[in-house]
Amino acid sequence: MSTRIKLIVGVVTVVLFGGIVYLTMLQSQHRYEVCVNFNGRGHCATAAGRTPQEAVQTAHSIACTMVTSGRDDNMACSQQPPASVRQLP
Repeated sequence: MSTRIKLIVGVVTVVLFGGIVYLTMLQSQHRYEVCVNFNGRGHCATAAGRTPQEAVQTAHSIACTMVTSGRDDNMACSQQPPASVRQLP
């Protein structure tokens, strides 16, 4: 393999790796802990997202999944506001 091809492969590898790291860091800029109470059960979940709303929504969905036992309950839980929302460092 010529030196020129090795250089091109090296540069492409570095750019791809850098892009992956950059995009990964963008997705987890905001971290939140959301707690829910549903039918006498409570659970807190943590999630990260590109926006605060995305992080809160994901954590709320995870917490509802942990306290419900079916699609209908999960949908009902998702419609209720969280018991608490806390931004994490």
